[in-house]
Amino acid sequence: MELYEAIGRRRDTRAEFTGEALDPEVLQRILGAANLAPSVGMSQPWVFVTVREQPTLDAFRDHVLAERDIFAADLVGERVETFAKVKIEGIRESGLGIVVGYDPTTAGEQVLGRHAIADAGLYSVCLAIQNLWLAATAEGVGVGWVSFYREEFLAELVGFPAHIRPVAWLCVGPVAELPEVPDLERFGWRGRSPLEAALHAERYQR
Repeated sequence: MELYEAIGRRRDTRAEFTGEALDPEVLQRILGAANLAPSVGMSQPWVFVTVREQPTLDAFRDHVLAERDIFAADLVGERVETFAKVKIEGIRESGLGIVVGYDPTTAGEQVLGRHAIADAGLYSVCLAIQNLWLAATAEGVGVGWVSFYREEFLAELVGFPAHIRPVAWLCVGPVAELPEVPDLERFGWRGRSPLEAALHAERYQR
């Protein structure tokens, strides 16, 4: 798959997982791509925890569904009905969770390029996630980023020490297909804006 095609085909996968086990060699390639991401000061401040045990998957799913209810309780009008159609996770269906964490200590205290922008390391972790996602797309593998969780819950669930911040739980696995249209667009939650809406020349203009 060509790079631009992979970018265009990348989807946040929820309902399409087949439940089949992911080929270990494919998983290794995907994680290898993540590990090749650029990082501030070559710090490589990411950690990956693969989760397959059913009790852990169930515990996280129960937590996510509780957070979904909290979010849904604040919705009003047509948003209530629209959100009810949106599946927000594929934790059990994928059978594999990859928890990505940010470890600011991987390169010591003097990280080249991080002195003025403390979050540069966190940005590096997001680049690793994007690499993983594009590699998975090229392999025909689905990825779903679950964001309905409390960081302290996930950190304790996978045993992160206090200095490692959980950044993402990614549901990863074989899929029947990658949807042509993103779910949030398909269900009417929000559509994609054109480049022109974000592009400015020389200075930001309202």
